[in-house]
Amino acid sequence: MSSEFGKYLQVTIFGQSHGKAVGVVLDGLPAGEPIDLAELRRFMQRRRPGGALSTPRREEDEPVFLSGLLGDQTCGSPLCAVIENQDARSEDYAELAALPRPSHADYAAYCKWGGKADLRGGGHFSGRLTAPICLAGGIAKQLLARRGVFVGAHLAEAGGEPDRS
Repeated sequence: MSSEFGKYLQVTIFGQSHGKAVGVVLDGLPAGEPIDLAELRRFMQRRRPGGALSTPRREEDEPVFLSGLLGDQTCGSPLCAVIENQDARSEDYAELAALPRPSHADYAAYCKWGGKADLRGGGHFSGRLTAPICLAGGIAKQLLARRGVFVGAHLAEAGGEPDRS
């Protein structure tokens, strides 16, 4: 998995699940674009853990903007935001340090980084890294909406059960 993607809007994610923070750098945002931070927080709330099928981990997912915003507008420089990890429980993963989990990227990370990867909680391949990706998407969605582009999805069927609407 690359930590960078995009051509016109370049997105770089960083951090590990049980490190100090995860974050994102967005390079290529036009200057002078207003960012509705309240709307961005509502968008981010959609991916927070919680519910019967989710991790018990509790994270606020509150971004701290280090650069790229002046007030509530983009200023042309790369936007960098960090999201602190607050509820990591590394001890829960101690016995897995030498035992790759099925359906996870533990072994691939082990091979890619020669056994030096931080695999606690999935490390850089954790679902925790969806937080900075959602932050980037929430900002991009606002810019696109101002240009008449709607981004959405609809699930027509799941497991043979069609949507009722």
